[in-house]
Amino acid sequence: MGRDLYDAFPEARAVYERADAALDRPLSSIIFDGPEEELLQTINAQPAILITSLACLVAAQAAGILPRPSRADTAPTLEPPSYVAGHSLGEYTALVASGALDADAGVRLVQKRGRLMQQAGEAKPGTLAAILGLPEEDVASVCREAGAEICNVNAATQIVVGGTRAAVARAMDLAAARGARRAIPLKVSGAFHSSLMQPAADRMLAEMNRVSFQKPTTPIVANVTGRAIECTLPGAAETAGAINAALRTELAQQLQSTVRWEQSVLFMLEEGVRTFVEIGPGRVLTGLVKTIGRRQRPTLLTLNGAEAIQALR
Repeated sequence: MGRDLYDAFPEARAVYERADAALDRPLSSIIFDGPEEELLQTINAQPAILITSLACLVAAQAAGILPRPSRADTAPTLEPPSYVAGHSLGEYTALVASGALDADAGVRLVQKRGRLMQQAGEAKPGTLAAILGLPEEDVASVCREAGAEICNVNAATQIVVGGTRAAVARAMDLAAARGARRAIPLKVSGAFHSSLMQPAADRMLAEMNRVSFQKPTTPIVANVTGRAIECTLPGAAETAGAINAALRTELAQQLQSTVRWEQSVLFMLEEGVRTFVEIGPGRVLTGLVKTIGRRQRPTLLTLNGAEAIQALR
């Protein structure tokens, strides 16, 4: 993962090198060469995805596809974004892209996040399952009966539930009995975005109190509410304290709260957004936005590697 960006763009290479220095360990060698089982460990996977997403971002800026925050002398292919949003871990990429969070601080925070989530999963074992084909109100009813929780609302009938292994197994059985198209167990190390992650959320908030956030150049749509964070909107009468409090709270709360991705996309569509650009490895969010926006039919771009970026030059 990411080797193509490293080889093709000096700006992306610098992202990996700076991240290694910020973490004081050669994570880039694991990202590029594995072994896979080591890369998939939460403590490595989370910063690896953030770093590669940031490498995609700066490569797209260098290629003239996305605007550079500090450069007004070039005309990018795309206009400056109206909003930034990220799904779960992707919220950190969104904050860095908006200028609210320094990249080095973001990489260190995400490494800490991965470690805390892994520890929480070991202390309170849990898991996740995807429920396909049932609306949220039916899944909520299933969760109440099973003792599980809704962790992600990815689209109207693509919902992830979590909790103890017994609760999730029960929720899968109940969902199938109520007509779910599929109930799929997910390979994860914990019940992420559920109350089982509260110890990680509490410790993450304490960790973030050491980091200063800045006024973003672009409004941020929150995972927890599915709406723009008020103090990040243009013209908001914000203070440095308000911005720090809002962003620290959001990043801590999302560890133990439902990721409202469908609501986030619907909010942006209602605000008139008609072009969505996914940045980073994979293209899952592009597919979700296509599903959520099937009536509006927005333009969708996926910048997930050197080939995709070079094709748009």
